[in-house]
Amino acid sequence: MKIKTRVIILAAGKGTRMNNGFPKALTPVGGTPMIAHLLHAVADAHIDSRPLIVIGHEAEKVRAALGPHYDYVVQHEQLGTGHAVACARGAVSADTEAIVVLYADHPTLRSSTITRLVRLHRESAGPLALMTVTVPDFNEWRAPLYDFGRIIRNERDAHITDIVERRDATPEQLNIREVNPSFFCFRAAWLWDHLPQLKQDNTAHEFYLTDLVHIAIQNGQSVASIGISPLESIGINTPAQLALAEQLLEHGDASDKQ
Repeated sequence: MKIKTRVIILAAGKGTRMNNGFPKALTPVGGTPMIAHLLHAVADAHIDSRPLIVIGHEAEKVRAALGPHYDYVVQHEQLGTGHAVACARGAVSADTEAIVVLYADHPTLRSSTITRLVRLHRESAGPLALMTVTVPDFNEWRAPLYDFGRIIRNERDAHITDIVERRDATPEQLNIREVNPSFFCFRAAWLWDHLPQLKQDNTAHEFYLTDLVHIAIQNGQSVASIGISPLESIGINTPAQLALAEQLLEHGDASDKQ
C-alpha cells in the first residue's frame, strides 16, 4: 500500500551572498531558476504531485514565477529550518503519513535519490531517515561541504547518535568527513509532535531541524541513513557554487564524479 507523502521545499532565503537581484530560489542556474531544477526532480520521483513550498523573502515574486501548480506557505520570520517546517503544518492534511524536507538551493539532487530516501524511510522502523555525504577532504569543489553539520556515530555499531552543526562543533568533530546535506524523510505524526521541542540554544539562535535527530535518539529510536554523491548535495550560496552547479547540470554527472 502506497503511503501518502508530502514534499516540503524550504525556499524563504534572501540569497544575500549571491548579490544578483533575485530571490535566492529564483537565481538562474543554466538559465532556469534553481528551485525549478529541484521541482523537476520531485515531479520525476512521483511521490508528491503538488509539493508545498515555504516562501519568505520576496514571497509574491517567487509565487508568481513558479505558478499555481504548487502549494505555498509564508515564513514571515526566518528563525531556522525547524521554524520553516513548522510554518507548513497547517497546509499539510491530517492523512499525510510521511514528509520529505528538501531545499530550494540544491538543484543537482536527483529524482532517484529522492525515491531512495522515501523507500528507506518506509522500510525502516524509526521516525526519520536521512542522507549523508562522505568526502575525502574539504578541498577544491568540496570546500562548501565544510559548513555542513557533522554526522556523529558510535564506535560499537556505527549508528548515528547526533548531528552537530559546524559552528557548534569542537575542533575534533570538525575533522569528521561525513556530513549532513539536510535531506530528511519523517513520519508525519512524529514530526508534528516533536517540532515544539526544538530550542534556540545554539550559536545562531535558530530552531534547527537537525536537532530532531538528537531527540529521536534520546527517545531510544533509530535513525536510518543512506550515503549519496557529494555533488548531489551542492548548495548554492555563492557565485562559485553557482558556477559549479551549472557545470554539473550541463554535463549531467552529479552522481558520478567523486
